[in-house]
Amino acid sequence: MNKKDSASISIMKIIGVSLILILIFGVSVMATEINIRSVEITMSNGYQMTVITTKTNVKEILEDNNIVIEDDERVKPDINGEITENNKITITNKSEQEVQIAKISESGIETTLDEILKSYSPIIEKIVVEQENIPYETITKDIAQGAKDTKNKVIQQGEDGIKEITYKVKYQNDEEIEKIKLSEQIIKEPVNRIVQVQRNSTITSRSGTSISANMGTAKIFKITAYCSCAKCCGKSTGYTASGSKATSGRTIAASSQYGFGTKMIINGHEYTVEDRGGAITGNRIDIFMDSHAEALAWGVKYLPVEIIQ
Repeated sequence: MNKKDSASISIMKIIGVSLILILIFGVSVMATEINIRSVEITMSNGYQMTVITTKTNVKEILEDNNIVIEDDERVKPDINGEITENNKITITNKSEQEVQIAKISESGIETTLDEILKSYSPIIEKIVVEQENIPYETITKDIAQGAKDTKNKVIQQGEDGIKEITYKVKYQNDEEIEKIKLSEQIIKEPVNRIVQVQRNSTITSRSGTSISANMGTAKIFKITAYCSCAKCCGKSTGYTASGSKATSGRTIAASSQYGFGTKMIINGHEYTVEDRGGAITGNRIDIFMDSHAEALAWGVKYLPVEIIQ
């Protein structure tokens, strides 16, 4: 090879290297001008991926990578916005409230955002205890024995009872939207009003003036019945608190204010106080019966009782 050929080869090499340098420099300039960037995309399920792009619009970047945003998903930055300096796009699930608001907006219903948010404000549950009255009943007892001229006499004034009721109450926007009764408890039993119908009698005084006199003198008692079974007495010996054998038609249980042996007339029949009872207090009497069925059949009665001292 002569000197002329060697010189030609050297010139070719210099030109080739120069072209390569010019190409590299041009690409660098283009990359600088185009601003290629690496963008990290986080999906709503937590999956992450990194893409290379020259674009800055969020929607375009997602479309280039075949990523579709569902109705129940949101994008940060906004789908129509530009990516920020951190080069990150995050996709998350919308809350139920946001989905409902979007549906209402799409339906074309004319409403304000405040009204929409009000409809989906949180529901608060509270346990509320309230007291209510239990109305008393009026019981009428007729001891007039068929007399036409009668008079009503209040033997016992009525008094309402009290019950305590527990509710579970739901509130939304400070308004009650649901109220469910959980339990109730009687705090005070009502006291029945007892009215006695009795005969009137006219007595003529020495001066000839007619005076109306009230002939009813018996007290009204609440009267129940019991037998010698364990359910009624807690034992089944048949013996009374006074030590005597309980006998139907004779034995009654009364409060301690009436001594053993006290005689009482009930419905024209004479009974003797021979027994006590935990629930037998005040104006209450328990009449002894031969069987539990008879005691149940008696139930509860309010009758006049004449006490023989």
